[in-house]
Amino acid sequence: MPQDLYEGIAARYDRFHGEFGKYDAVMTGFFRQLFVEYQVQRVLDCACGTGQHLPLFHSLDCEVIGSDISDAMLAQARKNLAEYGVEIPLHKADYRELPHYFDRQFDAVMCLSSSILHMPTEAEAICAFESMRGVLREGGILVLTQGTTDKQWQEKPRFILAVNERDFTRLFVIDYMGEAARYNILDIHHTDKVRDFEVWSVEYSRIYLRDDQEKLLKASGFETIEFYGSYHLEPYEKQTSDRLITIAQK
Repeated sequence: MPQDLYEGIAARYDRFHGEFGKYDAVMTGFFRQLFVEYQVQRVLDCACGTGQHLPLFHSLDCEVIGSDISDAMLAQARKNLAEYGVEIPLHKADYRELPHYFDRQFDAVMCLSSSILHMPTEAEAICAFESMRGVLREGGILVLTQGTTDKQWQEKPRFILAVNERDFTRLFVIDYMGEAARYNILDIHHTDKVRDFEVWSVEYSRIYLRDDQEKLLKASGFETIEFYGSYHLEPYEKQTSDRLITIAQK
């Protein structure tokens, strides 16, 4: 059985998103507008991780299902949802084989937070995109988001300050390895009573940027593809955008 890449770090992963169930108004508005435009009522978050986005989609009056390949992430998601007080079905599923797990069609499939970057080859990325397309209704949408952009890949910063709060700091120390990247993560706890740090890492097997995604999505059968550089719906610019948001319509 393949190793669970997130075993032992799922709880730490939550700190990327802030308080569970609390969302930036701009991001909420982005998804609200998107769901109205594409008449989204049924949503599959196929790499839901610790469930951070599931309450948001639920709050937009959608029927929501979460899936992930990691047992550790799903366990944390169940804990988070129970504490938050919302019931959302969760399934263990490989997003390269979604039609095997789901015999229904969705209006939207979400693959957020750089999850597609775990695909080590273009062939596997195409397999994943074909799988996601396979559970979409005609006219449905696939949404991808990631923080690794053309700008970052060109500049290749070694250090990125990801979180800087009163009692907690998270620093990325990035190893660029050809077409892959390892994000070494330094978590520093600095409260009145605690002075400590933890080091862990997340490795992305292959970095797919804007042009890569367009090529692979088209090879997977998607024809209408749009790219944005932020949740403000501004167009994606290779030289300046700090986020890559992709919307592909079946």
